[in-house]
Amino acid sequence: MDSDSKPSFIERLTSLLLREPEDREQLLEILHSAHERKLMDADALTIIEGALAAADTRVTDVMVPRAQMDVIDIDDPLNEIIPIVIETAHSRFPVVDGDRDKVLGVLLAKDLLRLQIEPEFNLRDWLRPAAFIPESKRLNVLLREFRVSRNHMAIVVNEYGGVAGLVTIEDVLEQIVGDIEDEYDFDEAHDNIRLDASGRYRVKAHTEVEDFNEAFKTAFSNEEFDTVGGLVLHHLGCVPKRNEVMDIDGIRFQVLRADSRRLYTLLVTPPAPPQAGAENAAG
Repeated sequence: MDSDSKPSFIERLTSLLLREPEDREQLLEILHSAHERKLMDADALTIIEGALAAADTRVTDVMVPRAQMDVIDIDDPLNEIIPIVIETAHSRFPVVDGDRDKVLGVLLAKDLLRLQIEPEFNLRDWLRPAAFIPESKRLNVLLREFRVSRNHMAIVVNEYGGVAGLVTIEDVLEQIVGDIEDEYDFDEAHDNIRLDASGRYRVKAHTEVEDFNEAFKTAFSNEEFDTVGGLVLHHLGCVPKRNEVMDIDGIRFQVLRADSRRLYTLLVTPPAPPQAGAENAAG
């Protein structure tokens, strides 16, 4: 058979897909078969699987719970608001009126730049409308609504109208395509441990335990797990949620980035070194 008679990529893929699947499981089998035959790469397969799963995933599975939301109170003075914005590095913040169930709107961090030209900045004047969605909404529907409305954040409410949490467009997309790095993330290939502005350290979850021990003078074992993320997962027994805090052998770990499947970034606070005066007193 000459090269002209060989089936093309499209013809081979079409041949696979013409095996009309009866359910989602069969469809996934066909897609995995296409991957095994090198008709699509692993990234494409993962994205398709994520897109299919999004139709069955509710916002409650990916949202930031109410207790872990970073919010700004409408009556907070600017000298308290700005450190919160710098520390959390979010681009949007729900603004509440004393109670997290009373969301007045959303503040865009970039609007605080107006302080340079408007010293009498009035927070109420710069609030954007907040979008409210029910806990039962599916991610594929929410993504479509985000695209139409151009919103990047929604407040999740329960059946009684109380705030259950918040979800961002990034949370939704990460369920489909995996972790999305932004300008506040660091080069995970070369800079797994980085000093934060707060004096703590941002650590990628895939940092090897051996490298972590060397950086922080710790002695965690790497016999059961190779990475810091594995250490945290072993300690908790489950995938922690964003902002969850735990202490392991004197080291404080706070989850900065995680989804329902993976742990990405941790904020690490090493133990404070003993003060010279305390050492002398002990001696």
